[in-house]
Amino acid sequence: MTRSAARRAPARYRLRVSGHLDQSWSHWFGDLVVTWDDDATTSLTGVVTDQAELHGLLTRIRDLGVTLLSVEAVDEDPRH
Repeated sequence: MTRSAARRAPARYRLRVSGHLDQSWSHWFGDLVVTWDDDATTSLTGVVTDQAELHGLLTRIRDLGVTLLSVEAVDEDPRH
């Protein structure tokens, strides 16, 4: 697979935002799992099908007015 093809393939991401999002916002993020972290942040984790979907998620975070702390691609296997 070429490098550009790899970027288009579905990938698992974790997006971290400042503060604890209320569970009522979880429907905004589709199948992403919303986790409240001990450091007063919220993690949104799950499979993102392509860059367009990732940009849509980033737009939703912006629209909520919360601070985006990080975006990272994570391994499928949680043991890694």
